[in-house]
Amino acid sequence: MNDTMVAERQENRHDAAEAPARQPRGREQPATTPRVDVLEDGTGITLLADLPGVSRDALEIHVEGDSLTIEGQVSPATPEAMEATYAEVRVPRFRRMFTLSRELDGSRIEAQLKDGVLRLRIPKQEHAQPRRVQVKVA
Repeated sequence: MNDTMVAERQENRHDAAEAPARQPRGREQPATTPRVDVLEDGTGITLLADLPGVSRDALEIHVEGDSLTIEGQVSPATPEAMEATYAEVRVPRFRRMFTLSRELDGSRIEAQLKDGVLRLRIPKQEHAQPRRVQVKVA
């Protein structure tokens, strides 16, 4: 995959598991940057984002222009009469932002969430997809 397909919009390059995500303007809540794998084939890209503890209802995916934002809120299931004395999830929110290439079609993104992994399929625009040229016999 080349760098023009999907570029992260992050200036800070700290360890993603521990560093809070850089905040967009107007947002005050800190967030953890989820780990993401990006796979490319001839027809588009697939993003696999680790979002443990995020339910479908607590997940938001926004596409605005060439910007893709993934946000999710972790809601740990704690029994009613109990309180956590130790928790490794210090920031219960995930956020990751990407800039989409013009070759990608942000209007046709498909999303699936299963077992804490978000799978986004972003197809390429028709003009950017490989195609077979038919040869005619003269």
